[in-house]
Amino acid sequence: MADREGVARQLADDLWLIDTQFQGERDIIASYLIAGLDGLALIDVGSAASVNALLAGVRAAGFDPAEITALILTHIHLDHAGASGPLVRQLPRARVYVHRIGAPHLIDPTNLIKSATRIYGSQMERLWGHMEPVPADRLEMVDDGDEIAAGGRTLRALYTPGHAIHHIALYDSARKIVFPGDVAGVRIEGVGYVRPPTPPPDISLEDWDASIERLDMLGLERLYLPHFGEERAVRQHFVELRRRLQEWGEIALAGMRAGENDSAIAADLAQAGDPGIAALAHGEVTARDAVRQYELASNYLMSAQGLMRYYRKHHPELLV
Repeated sequence: MADREGVARQLADDLWLIDTQFQGERDIIASYLIAGLDGLALIDVGSAASVNALLAGVRAAGFDPAEITALILTHIHLDHAGASGPLVRQLPRARVYVHRIGAPHLIDPTNLIKSATRIYGSQMERLWGHMEPVPADRLEMVDDGDEIAAGGRTLRALYTPGHAIHHIALYDSARKIVFPGDVAGVRIEGVGYVRPPTPPPDISLEDWDASIERLDMLGLERLYLPHFGEERAVRQHFVELRRRLQEWGEIALAGMRAGENDSAIAADLAQAGDPGIAALAHGEVTARDAVRQYELASNYLMSAQGLMRYYRKHHPELLV
């Protein structure tokens, strides 16, 4: 079992956290490895730029990546699904599981890449690597309630839109845990501040609130967050996430009414959020490091852009 400083950390007899080391940084983007007699499963796989780090993490956990049979995605954003194509090409037994709304964008990622390139420009390749198509015959479309075999576990897909229209959480009812993707927000280990990632194009605060309620009603004992790690105070986590989503929505709406652009609203969000992040940093994580980690996991500018798009699309009446 690797220690916390390693790329693989054992969380249960059959479960490991794999740190994908986004941009060479620890504790930003996690993949979760489940091992069983039927093979290995990865839940979320990171970006195409971190494929080698991900596979190194699987080996550090003591396994051969060739044993991977399932790549299970909570959603198709580049930091969660970008590695899918390269992994399928390298791993002959692996199949990709994704909600059916997101599936066409993995089969043909052209529009996904174009959209991201408009945001990241010349930094696209450095940040996210080269996203490859997933062959249709290697892909399984998932709907709400479907059960997925993952190593020796059975995970139920729960449709949880809000962060993304194609988002699912993966519920292990036998253990009362869930792999929630980004619908449970960002909470970096060593800090504990809960921050909602609200990037474009399809944020819905109403859907997000309903998805949080759905998960909260399960009486969960643990969350396994992609950003980042294990969370045991589940009820408190959801309370804070809901409160902060409301606060961020109010900040964005006030900025839009005042005629602010996305950069100004991002600065408003940072002014509201960074002091709380810095204040909670402890142990080996300095206040400056904590602020930087959260910005790497979910930057304010994209969050501002997502909220602005939400209000223009869903609530233009509130802007007058």
